[in-house]
Amino acid sequence: VHGAGRNQLTEVEALKVFQAYGIPTVPHRVAHSEEEALKAAQELGHPVVLKVLSRDVIHKSDVGGVRVNLRSHQEVAEAYQSILRSVREAQPTARMEGVLVEGYLQGGREVIVGMSTDPSFGPVLMFGLGGVYVEALKDVSFRVQPVTRFDAEEMIRSIRSFPLLEGVRGEQRSDLGILAEVIQRVSQLVGDHDRITELDINPFLSFPHGGMAVDARIGLSR
Repeated sequence: VHGAGRNQLTEVEALKVFQAYGIPTVPHRVAHSEEEALKAAQELGHPVVLKVLSRDVIHKSDVGGVRVNLRSHQEVAEAYQSILRSVREAQPTARMEGVLVEGYLQGGREVIVGMSTDPSFGPVLMFGLGGVYVEALKDVSFRVQPVTRFDAEEMIRSIRSFPLLEGVRGEQRSDLGILAEVIQRVSQLVGDHDRITELDINPFLSFPHGGMAVDARIGLSR
């Protein structure tokens, strides 16, 4: 990526990096045509999610580049064409590389594990509720890299909404062990590669047993 003059990994590239560091990711396939998208959906099993693949598109939802909960071949075919039209209208110069087909995960709790670079402290890790909540509530915790197991568990417990992860009013408890492990693995990743300047797993979907990275972003120094 750096050799190609880019400072942002595609989502597929970011998912590969996370997989290499033992971070579980949502089952996915890359499709370069409508036919490949249909085949990928069949292999993964419906319902699925389609996301535009373009190194020029950072925020896919903003340009109509995401379709979720597609339950049939017809819905997948229509979504594929709809995504191409929407992205071309919103960002005509974007280079289209196909779509990412992912399994559609239901249930679970959305959290975010992220990293940014502080001018004084270097890599700083972040944890909090993910999805739309991270912007609305800003309920996150931070620790300077490297992050130990104790640090990771403290990050998780220090957010105001921690009771939601424990399960309230009969809701299922999130797997706190996998959350702490993912934070540590991200800490190891950014410690190994100082060209990484920012990183987001948002959301990481946490279940009672295990979890998966659903959306991935990694930025590099110029």
